[in-house]
Amino acid sequence: MADVQPLRALHYALADPADLDAVTAPPYDVIDPEQRAALLARSPHNVVAIDLPEPDDPAADHYAHAAALFARWRAEGVLVQDEDPALWVLAQDYTGPDGRERTRHGIFARVRVEAYGPGRIRPHERTHPGPKEDRLRLTRATDANLSPIFSLYDDPDGAAWRAVEAVTAQPPAGEVTDPDGTRHRLWRVGDPTTVEQVRQALAPTELLIADGHHRYETARVHQEEIGGTGGHDFVLMCLVALQDPGLTIFPTHRLVRGLSADQHELLAAALRESFEIEPIEHAELAPPAGDGPLQLGYIDAHFQKAFRLTLKDQAIADELLADHSPAYRRLDTAILEALLLKGPLGLTDEAISHLEGLGYSRTDDEALQLVLDGTYDAAFFLRPSPVEQVREIAAAGEVMPPKSTYFFPKVLTGMLFNPLDDPRDAGL
Repeated sequence: MADVQPLRALHYALADPADLDAVTAPPYDVIDPEQRAALLARSPHNVVAIDLPEPDDPAADHYAHAAALFARWRAEGVLVQDEDPALWVLAQDYTGPDGRERTRHGIFARVRVEAYGPGRIRPHERTHPGPKEDRLRLTRATDANLSPIFSLYDDPDGAAWRAVEAVTAQPPAGEVTDPDGTRHRLWRVGDPTTVEQVRQALAPTELLIADGHHRYETARVHQEEIGGTGGHDFVLMCLVALQDPGLTIFPTHRLVRGLSADQHELLAAALRESFEIEPIEHAELAPPAGDGPLQLGYIDAHFQKAFRLTLKDQAIADELLADHSPAYRRLDTAILEALLLKGPLGLTDEAISHLEGLGYSRTDDEALQLVLDGTYDAAFFLRPSPVEQVREIAAAGEVMPPKSTYFFPKVLTGMLFNPLDDPRDAGL
């Protein structure tokens, strides 16, 4: 059972709900130096100053700098903490990479940190080691969750969202339109009866982490380091129903570089052996969504001709991934990784984790351009993974290869913070 609770959120003291626009930021792992500078130009109090700290003295401790800045903002009233616990409701109006307009609904809460397992919390992707150390040091320094983990829950009857939906008819407490054009609106729900209805609706469900595995694993390590009981036993999450009509997954394409002449020949032989190969136009490289045999778009930098690759027989994947669940053996990213990336291209788990010879792209145009201009030697264009497939693989106790899913839009950093140092949490 997932232990979902309201939180005494720490948040920006806004004179106007629209002021939230100047202080929020995308997740830390998608911000480059130019974007960081642009965010700080909007406000010196933009959350990026803490989430991606850069002290004036490059030799100074970045994490101590973040902690001092965070403490100053709290002392100066830039950030204020609620006296009473509440849930927070999020609506994200967006246009996806496929051009369709949707609205995704979420509920911010704090969730008890537990070991991964059935009926509690499950991961769905392998993680990289580097970001976990960075986020752990930042959590130690600030003693807070600065950005939420995005998790999914099963609610076929829609009971959790139905309990809070009425609040969205009121003016929001905060509102942001991000550079992607997504409109994020935030409402506070402090009514104890409503909060309890949500808690009861979510109590029987297990949670599936969609985005934020590094942050969750950081929370587990931090919990163990502190010991005892208190606010460190919980982590900030944005919870979205698997049945939400606005929940979508888009693909992340794979790019490879540094291939030798022998690797090119081995790859060509593997493609001829395992795939039906059909010439297509560049505009057709992204395969249509579907759950049939694996289909990939493929192009290399030498010939620059596009092809549709269709796996000749599912038995190829079944044999190659025989130690995995049936759902995993049908996963496009898993088949691609085992059959081609680790096969003729010789990538190891370590190389994949550290992006040695491997890159990712979330847009068709970018992936194509990176091959045409020679930045990468070749690209494999993927289909989106169905939500149900993600759930089946997690339920089997397995994790998908990195970047198997691209949940869009992201949940912004800076809308809410979860302080871990509240003395009222002592003895929980």
